[in-house]
Amino acid sequence: MLTRFLASAALLLIASCGQQPTVTFHEVSDPEALSDWGLFSVSNGYLTPSPGTTTFTLNSVLFSDYAHKLRTIWVPPQTSITSADGETLNFPTGTIITKTFFYPDGRAGLLKVTDQGQFIDEHGIRLDETRVIETRLLVKREDGWAALAYVWNDEESEAALSIIGDERLLDIGTGTFTYIVPDRNQCSSCHVTNLASKAINPIGPTLSNLHRGEQLNVWQKSGLIDTSTIPKPMADWRNENIDVSYRARSYLHMNCAHCHSQVGPADTSGLYLTLDEQDMIRLGRCKLPIAAGQGTGGHAYSIVPGKPNESILVYRMRTLDPGAMMPEVGRSVVHNEGITLVSAWIEALEGDC
Repeated sequence: MLTRFLASAALLLIASCGQQPTVTFHEVSDPEALSDWGLFSVSNGYLTPSPGTTTFTLNSVLFSDYAHKLRTIWVPPQTSITSADGETLNFPTGTIITKTFFYPDGRAGLLKVTDQGQFIDEHGIRLDETRVIETRLLVKREDGWAALAYVWNDEESEAALSIIGDERLLDIGTGTFTYIVPDRNQCSSCHVTNLASKAINPIGPTLSNLHRGEQLNVWQKSGLIDTSTIPKPMADWRNENIDVSYRARSYLHMNCAHCHSQVGPADTSGLYLTLDEQDMIRLGRCKLPIAAGQGTGGHAYSIVPGKPNESILVYRMRTLDPGAMMPEVGRSVVHNEGITLVSAWIEALEGDC
């Protein structure tokens, strides 16, 4: 399994045969070619993270049109990641976080997603069985984070910087759809998690969302991360052995809470979907919408206990109407598994409105 491989190998430096590039941090300029960063090499049928970078996985992952993802991080030598509050990670200046989006079976035009096969091994992504679409970078500079998107060419030999975004026609087995590479403003719209500061921040990597066991242990022992606090882990929403409430709350936190928090861009909605939110009305239970407009789908409350099909939250997850769908950016298809999970959680809620 892809996840199992990443969890077990996450904190080991990846090496492969042949000459490897050296990571180069660009403090001011945004290189036109991804290769100018030295973060990956393309050789012998692989996209290989460079020595000095570290792959990592998350407990709860963001849905992105069923794309597979390879995540890496690089911090400058003799630096480490810290945490002052036991949850938020403080990355040193010079940090580069990458996320590469790819789909299996890319050799025959339109792509089809399958859970079968191993698409990453100790050398990286196997290019003969996949189609790599884009690699996104978060770069920590002196004045804060910069979000960059690089789009791979059809030969999968190089990726070019995209300021205005891009589109790819894909087929994931349920019909064709347009995969959207975000433009620079769209990157900011998701990664600006505090409306007051308007600063870009990483969304996924937090102490509670990093895999336990080998990943955090190795990061601590290697000095990559300097913290003694290990909070309760966020749930892997795909793991059916975990309580449905915790799984659904973890899913909503990862997919929605970067906007729907008391400081996020959706703060005026009064709907706060963070994992630590304790107020059930703020969480949506029997909550009247403030300014949802057509986004209500004709429903009265964000969440109606026991009735997911009457809940605005589920409606907005299910619709593809640009004026109503949630998240507003980052998806072009319906995430059926996410809807099933959140619906099961709502069905288990007691009471009525």
